[in-house]
Amino acid sequence: MNLSFPNEFLYEFATLIVVLDPLATVPVFLAVTHDLNRKDAFRVALYTVVISFLILLFFIIFGQYFLNALNIPMASFQLAGSIILFLLGLEMIRGRIVDENSTNDGSRSLIQRAAYPLAIPVIAGAGGILTVVMLTNNATRTVVEQVQTTVILALCLSVHLISFSIGHAIKKYLGKTGIETIGRIFGLILASIAVSGIITAIKISFGLI
Repeated sequence: MNLSFPNEFLYEFATLIVVLDPLATVPVFLAVTHDLNRKDAFRVALYTVVISFLILLFFIIFGQYFLNALNIPMASFQLAGSIILFLLGLEMIRGRIVDENSTNDGSRSLIQRAAYPLAIPVIAGAGGILTVVMLTNNATRTVVEQVQTTVILALCLSVHLISFSIGHAIKKYLGKTGIETIGRIFGLILASIAVSGIITAIKISFGLI
């Protein structure tokens, strides 16, 4: 990547922000934390960011080795991740995310809520994993450049923490109906993104692009 440091930093930051999409995760966060007080909701947000960072850090360090060892092509990994994201989008459209958390209020811990569906597959899903693996390609990137990408990733995830905090602050103005409506809209968007990823993965598999 023949870019100066400021341009390279901005390029990677913009790429990760677009792929991780902090705004699109807010409706899922509101649905998962709809029954929690502000303090516990923030703890879920913090756990989500930490879990997502650790997952993506694992793939920054070992991603290429891991996929190569299991003989998993990037296209197959993207296809599987896109299918999971599509199913999540369908659950959001049907309002199943709120229903699931309402049913399991007493049994799901804060970390469990953060791990699924927020950390996986919404933030650290196939798109995020593929992006960090490509940005830290062992064949073309030095260790210093990989560390730089890791720092940029941490900054992007901190934006998620801010967006979650703002989202919870306006939750009281939306009400349950407002949260469900926004959740269904973003569920449709997630499903559309997933379909695009599925199409791209199929094209790559068959050498069409």
